[in-house]
Amino acid sequence: MLRVLLFLWRTLANEFRSIVVAPFRELVVNRRWGGLNLAVIACVGVIVLHAVHLTDWGHDFVRIIGGVQASLPLPIALLRTPVSLYVPALNLPVWAGLTQLFLAFALAQLTLGWKRTLLVSYVATLAGTMAARFMIWLGPDHPLGIGRHEAYVLDTGPSAAVVGLFSYIAVVKRAPVLFSITSLSMIIESIAVPNLAGREHLVAIGAAMIMGFVRLYRESKGIEEGAVARGIRNAAVRGYERVRPRTPRPHPDTDTPTPPRDGGSEAAPNRPPSG
Repeated sequence: MLRVLLFLWRTLANEFRSIVVAPFRELVVNRRWGGLNLAVIACVGVIVLHAVHLTDWGHDFVRIIGGVQASLPLPIALLRTPVSLYVPALNLPVWAGLTQLFLAFALAQLTLGWKRTLLVSYVATLAGTMAARFMIWLGPDHPLGIGRHEAYVLDTGPSAAVVGLFSYIAVVKRAPVLFSITSLSMIIESIAVPNLAGREHLVAIGAAMIMGFVRLYRESKGIEEGAVARGIRNAAVRGYERVRPRTPRPHPDTDTPTPPRDGGSEAAPNRPPSG
């Protein structure tokens, strides 16, 4: 029992250092305030589009630029998908998800960088959108399928990107607690409220996990290739040292002394002049 508790304590401590302490040090100690850019932009985008959506003219405007439905042609859905991340979901209050949105993008940018953060968030959202089309194609008779009426449900919101980012960070940082909280909460949500959004969240988690495992595999292969290259280089150096010709060193008893630099004979000892 003591070993189990000790293992859990070490796991929590390591995860706290990698998930909380390291990003906080980057933000405060190293003054990387630019690591909050994506989080601020995401929150501002959600607030602005929510405010525009509440106006008389903004409802149609937001739907045209960011409204995604499975019934739309695929090219139009792909064009609207990046903007759909900032369009609030209709069944969720906009202010409830802003904290999760800010934490997800801030933690991801400080941990992964802005390029990988955008890539993971977009792939997770796109995976959920494409999965909705596939589930509708399967139909309600299939265990993984859904009804045709789901094709006209508005599929927007940053929730898929949020759970995708948390899942990706949990995989690459080997954080089981963060992954358990993210995945179990989405599983409970999909069981309690069996709708399209819950299934898309699970698909986003799966896509983020695959991306995380691919990165871990590439990093491990890079380390192994680097170790092999260093081993080959060291072996080549040792082999060269064995076969290279060595310059013989002069023996103090048999070898002649080195002549002086000016090339002349050795100076004779000083003798008194004969007279």
